[in-house]
Amino acid sequence: MKTELTLFERTLFLYRYPKRSNDTLQAWDAGDEYLINHVEQLSLTKGSHIVVLNDHFGALSTWFSRDYRVTMMSDSWIAHQATHANLEVNQCPKITLCSTLDSIPKDADLVLMQIPRTNRHLVWQLAQLRETLSPNIPVIAVNKAKEIHSSTLKLFEKHLGDTTTSLAWKKHRLVFSFANCDTPSPAVAITEWPVPQHGMTLKNYPNVYSGEGLDQGASFFLDHLPDNLGHARALDLGCGNGVLSVKLAQLNPALSLTCVDESFSAVASARENLRPYDTGERQIECIANNCLDGFDADSYDVVLCNPPFHQQQTITDHIAWQMFCDAKHVLRVGGQLLVIGNRHLGYDGKLKRVFGKHQVKVIASNKKFVILQATK
Repeated sequence: MKTELTLFERTLFLYRYPKRSNDTLQAWDAGDEYLINHVEQLSLTKGSHIVVLNDHFGALSTWFSRDYRVTMMSDSWIAHQATHANLEVNQCPKITLCSTLDSIPKDADLVLMQIPRTNRHLVWQLAQLRETLSPNIPVIAVNKAKEIHSSTLKLFEKHLGDTTTSLAWKKHRLVFSFANCDTPSPAVAITEWPVPQHGMTLKNYPNVYSGEGLDQGASFFLDHLPDNLGHARALDLGCGNGVLSVKLAQLNPALSLTCVDESFSAVASARENLRPYDTGERQIECIANNCLDGFDADSYDVVLCNPPFHQQQTITDHIAWQMFCDAKHVLRVGGQLLVIGNRHLGYDGKLKRVFGKHQVKVIASNKKFVILQATK
């Protein structure tokens, strides 16, 4: 794995978070290099305020922190930790870390953006920028060229303003825009939609997974959740908008619940959706974290998990591995991990390696998904 980013006779040591000895993935990409190369040629005044949106592992924030005041805004708790760690490794000045649910700083001199994966998150950020920035403040975004479609540029033009693009470089392209569109759309933080078959209405902040409708996996999982947990402690790992926790709370009125996700949007959504069930008679917590880092061993009776199979733009299975190992750590003896996944992901093999061959069984399956139970 390459850890040294060298540009303009300067070298940074950059790592993903959590730092893993066998990691084959580097903490920056050609898009970061393209933005750095471009901004270094702008001759910005030292001390200018740069706002960096969606910095994956802090490469941009770390680079620019030496000469500029930097505010990094990301929905990812892991991105925050990676940025903090990379600043320390390179002995860089401190920066301001915010989530993308926070307000855009009004005194920005330049905005840099890694274009987010979902259009809803992009539209939220563009609308916030349009509400906050003066028309003369440049916004420079980057993504892989194949991901910048004409529809992407139309979103910039509709919600932000005048937009142009660069030539491609190492399969990446820059997008240049200004906050000057005539009829800006208001920034709407929450979308809300019902799930009538389960008697719930879900609120969703901009970057929450499946924030515009119930996904097939969650729909299948909802029909197979336990209703006999009594006063148990349950944990929803990778909770998203908290839909599984809401159903579990409906089925088990005395159950205590902890929701964990690395997305601030997800944690905020789960907190909103569980508010009607937080009567004070049971404990409900919603926490942003890297899986279950810092959680006590032998402290939960049930863990629910719908693992992601990507980190940022990269497909990987290390998150599932960490989730399964962390779940075993926090479960009491006899406690159960319930996992749903696409059949082709082969989670049964991973769970048998973590929990033991005879401790894993299938709860339910259909043509696309399988629900597995692993007992500690």
